[in-house]
Amino acid sequence: MLFYDFEVFDFDWLVVITDTNTKQECVFINDDQGLIDFYNQHKKDIWIGYNSRHYDQYILKAIICGFTPQEINHWIIAKHQPGWKFYRDFWKIQLFNYDVMTNKFRSLKQLEGFMGHDIKESSVSFNIHRKLTEEEIKDVTKYCRHDVHETISVFMENIEEFQASLQLIKIFKLPMRNISKTKAQLVALICGAKGEKFNDNEFEFPIVSSVQKFLMKYRFVLEWYKDPINHDYSKGLDVSIAGVPHAFAWGGIHGARKNYINEGFFINIDVTAYYPSIQIEYKFGYRNMSKPKNFEMIHNENIRYKKMGDKKARLPFKIADNSISGQLKDKNSKLFDPLMNNAVCVNGQLMLLLLIEMLEPHCQLIQSNTDGILIKLYNENDYDLIDDIVYRWERLTGMEMEFDEFVKVIQKDVNNYILVAADGSYKTKGSYVKKQNSLDYDLPIVNEAIVNYFVNGVDPEETIFNCTELIKFQKIVKLSHKYDYARYGTKRMNERVFRLFASVDKNDKELRKVKNRVAEKIAYAPERSFIINDDLTGKKIPMKLDYWWYLELADKRINDFVGREVFKYD
Repeated sequence: MLFYDFEVFDFDWLVVITDTNTKQECVFINDDQGLIDFYNQHKKDIWIGYNSRHYDQYILKAIICGFTPQEINHWIIAKHQPGWKFYRDFWKIQLFNYDVMTNKFRSLKQLEGFMGHDIKESSVSFNIHRKLTEEEIKDVTKYCRHDVHETISVFMENIEEFQASLQLIKIFKLPMRNISKTKAQLVALICGAKGEKFNDNEFEFPIVSSVQKFLMKYRFVLEWYKDPINHDYSKGLDVSIAGVPHAFAWGGIHGARKNYINEGFFINIDVTAYYPSIQIEYKFGYRNMSKPKNFEMIHNENIRYKKMGDKKARLPFKIADNSISGQLKDKNSKLFDPLMNNAVCVNGQLMLLLLIEMLEPHCQLIQSNTDGILIKLYNENDYDLIDDIVYRWERLTGMEMEFDEFVKVIQKDVNNYILVAADGSYKTKGSYVKKQNSLDYDLPIVNEAIVNYFVNGVDPEETIFNCTELIKFQKIVKLSHKYDYARYGTKRMNERVFRLFASVDKNDKELRKVKNRVAEKIAYAPERSFIINDDLTGKKIPMKLDYWWYLELADKRINDFVGREVFKYD
């Protein structure tokens, strides 16, 4: 495998390529023929980059085709045009390109920051309109080499995604060139997506028989969806269901008891792979597939390996299964079918509504979401009764349910909650309490303090003041392209990504984002901070770290969960 990254200036370009098999590095600086010769020797290798699907692969292909890197760079960066439109024969260049970027809203530098790595920018500006000096070339090469190494780090953190793509290519005997496709594109190909356009009314979708026959008390929700006046994706229905405020819309169902904290016997009832299961049971979305049997095979293998508990074997099927239904509403997908998308989403909501109607007399509804509900039993002995009702619903709908049991619920709203099991394990959802990982590590000490408080009864002050890891206090700020630059106090900053720490030092300033000369506050950034964009490995917490800033933020969020002031500071 080859990891690579290009840097292109007005009169210079360079690429750093690291071969993970030989452990060797190649650097090409303004050397078209040298790079072309290298490419010809490595046509069969997989080339891996960050955002290489949209940028780096086209720089390489342009050089091979005799264009200058500056031409294609200007086309992509300045004109905001897709690289494939630059030259119609680019597709003829064999390049097994794999893009590590899975979230277009996250830059490589931002991910480096989450990992605690060096995020300093090169001192060489891309606005230099002359040949670079030898010293500038040296600096850019160092910067480019760093980005290649960081791409390798991100790749290793997400290696399962790469392995899943390879497995799907192998299972379905596809050419290796398909490693360049996104998961969605790959799965669309596997399903034989036809890309047909239909002239039907996307709001005249079928309603499944179980809903038509058995939905009674809340049938008005079905009638709302059928009413032409509501055939507008901006509209929604807000209503109380089983004593819980609910929002029905064209994309999903959401309902939750706000600021709900209680103990007892709770069951989280989720439909297994809900949307794909609906598609297969009712053949929704099939009309744009020429190979629906592949879809069914993917879904069945996903469920089979899940029941076996084999996460590794399941992963490619799980990723593929989850990506199919979302493409029904994606205009850029060949599986695009808005009528079938509505059929899946709305019937999914209405079938869950039917389940709530069936269960309502026998338990208390706590929460509803896209693919399941959370209930509290009035009596632990009612478990078998609930199980029987759910089984009856499964027979009516053709779906399959999973039960998870909990003894405590801490719920701010439908998007933020903690579910605690009898053995002390817990499940979380929402930015306030989610379990963070190395590629999403922003203010982790605050999340940790909140969870420790609710799950283990540990005072947030104890969690925060006893922490000795500097990285847990980091706030990663990425400046979007909507803003011109960042300003630290009165100093204009050249960087776009920053690692901030709250400070008690009065000499430290506030970082603000500037647009049209107007400085704006950055959300959840301290009013006084110090910046460390160096690698955090081995760095100790400085005396000026403002522990109280993190404590007050944690306490505020705890108050948001409870719905009142548990903690208050003057």
